[in-house]
Amino acid sequence: MSVSETFKNGVATLCLDRPDAANALSLDMLDTLLEAIPRLGRDPNVRAVVITGRGRAFCAGGDVKAMHGRTGTFEERYDELQRKQGIPLMLAQLPKVTIAAINGSAAGAGLALALACDLRVAARSARFVTSFTNVGFAGDFGGAFFLSRLLGPLRAQELYLLSEKIDADEAHRLGLLTKVVANEDFEKEVDLLAARIARGPTVAYRYIKRNFEVARGGSLSEVLAAEAVHQIRLTQTNDHAEAVAAFREKRQPVFNGT
Repeated sequence: MSVSETFKNGVATLCLDRPDAANALSLDMLDTLLEAIPRLGRDPNVRAVVITGRGRAFCAGGDVKAMHGRTGTFEERYDELQRKQGIPLMLAQLPKVTIAAINGSAAGAGLALALACDLRVAARSARFVTSFTNVGFAGDFGGAFFLSRLLGPLRAQELYLLSEKIDADEAHRLGLLTKVVANEDFEKEVDLLAARIARGPTVAYRYIKRNFEVARGGSLSEVLAAEAVHQIRLTQTNDHAEAVAAFREKRQPVFNGT
């Protein structure tokens, strides 16, 4: 199995599992992710989703060795690539918080996969590179969108044009990462963050993501309208009622995600 799936305490983890190929994205891996991500989004028991890699790399991007000798018409290949690119779109629109646990190098589409997640924790040894120009490509998987959103279009384009490799500390300084942790503490820190999210008000997280999706392309009036709808919706949740009760009783709330 090129992508392993585990579940514990409300946290589903998808682990890219081709360590001998730096977890480069094979067709089997892509098909597995396309099936798993929306399924986990629908599962009420899943309160957070973690994506990580096995071995020394997070994800090297596309499988360059498999690119030779591709066949099919332009239209067929376009449709297939658009199908695969449903993965970052699914992650961005998933009604659960997603965490990229970046255990090692993230390149090309692998970098875009990490950037599509809501939160990103990296081991200090992780390295990041857009990499597309190294194989004569312009980019895919929404990397230009996610990098432009995080860094601004000029700096993002510079990283694409130059394909400069940056380390985890520099990526954090630029604003690409939520946290950088020592290699020996990496798994522990990811588990702590995922558990924190899983204990939180997951319906509220869903609508926070929607608010910011509107904010990225909408006007102030559109954002205010979305916030109003979502705020009123959240007053109807058990989590909100629990939070109000906990505030009155001067205790920590216990959210159940409804």
